Amino acid sequence: MSLLVPLYVHPAEDPGAWHRLIAAADRTYAVVLNPASGPGSVPDPAFTAAAGALRAAGARLLGYVDTDYGVRDRRRITEELRRHQDWYGADGCFLDRVTAGPDGLPACRRLVRDLRRLGAGTVVLNPGVHPAPGYTRLGDLTVTFEGHWSTYVSAFTRPAWTARHPPDRLCHLVYGVPEALVPLAVRTAHERGAAVCGPVTGEPPNPWAGLSPALAGGDGVEG
Repeated sequence: MSLLVPLYVHPAEDPGAWHRLIAAADRTYAVVLNPASGPGSVPDPAFTAAAGALRAAGARLLGYVDTDYGVRDRRRITEELRRHQDWYGADGCFLDRVTAGPDGLPACRRLVRDLRRLGAGTVVLNPGVHPAPGYTRLGDLTVTFEGHWSTYVSAFTRPAWTARHPPDRLCHLVYGVPEALVPLAVRTAHERGAAVCGPVTGEPPNPWAGLSPALAGGDGVEG
């Protein structure tokens, strides 16, 4: 089991979380960098320093890019990847709010092809739900659940086709997890066929403002 870490808090606001993340970098699948709902318009020195330290510690860095469910222009998305690469040394990208239906699959395929041509070594797709099966062949990792722990416990369903995919290609991001139940959330993701997960205790509007206790507390999660 490994952890995908979207830490959406500025390094100057919570330097302790970033220091702990750097110390545990070898136990992560990847760290998502999100200075300004994307790379921002200018480089952020605090993120440049944090990215450099994470990279030196062996972390894989993914630049956050919002696709707005296929509405955003492909050129804007590729430009944001370039900024992440140039400013923060991103190895790839975390595509948020990806379409999930079969109608959006061709456009997503073209987008991923463009990103690969720009040198994105790792592409993570986040529809946040189980998408049409073809999506999981496009990215290196697909987030097939993003939601609250209460929903994950009570309403999660797993389509039969997911059993045909290697667990290391699937990820579950779960927020609102009681701290004492974070190890259970990790085990539950594994039992549901996702070898990558991201359980956090935070709640909306920004549940990803804190570091996962699974990473900070040493709950037996291996990178």
